[in-house]
Amino acid sequence: MELLDTDVLIDIQRNHPPALQWFSSLASQPSVPGYVVMELIQNAPNAKRVADALKLVASLKIVWPTGADSNRALAEFATYHLSHGLGLIDALIGSTAVGLGATLFTFNAKHYRVILSLQIQQPYVR
Repeated sequence: MELLDTDVLIDIQRNHPPALQWFSSLASQPSVPGYVVMELIQNAPNAKRVADALKLVASLKIVWPTGADSNRALAEFATYHLSHGLGLIDALIGSTAVGLGATLFTFNAKHYRVILSLQIQQPYVR
């Protein structure tokens, strides 16, 4: 399973050619963590951009963390927030990917480096 992080979806939304080419080459439809969708909405400056964000993810499966994923995210957040700067949403996104056994496509490897068992991959060259 493949999950998309916010930065990748922003590149797609901005029609960044390498992102569009990579996205169109995927053999199967990727999924998106619900918290990523919420980040897209949070970053939207107006109602039109909120609608654009929702349209962007409309065809994608939205996945959410299970209770076990949330407990793992809490443990990792408590352990690594102060020492490594692990963010709350990043802990939840990473833990969701771990729980699903999914690869998280992102350019923010440093945000996720402390999450055990998380598989991340840079999807294309920026």
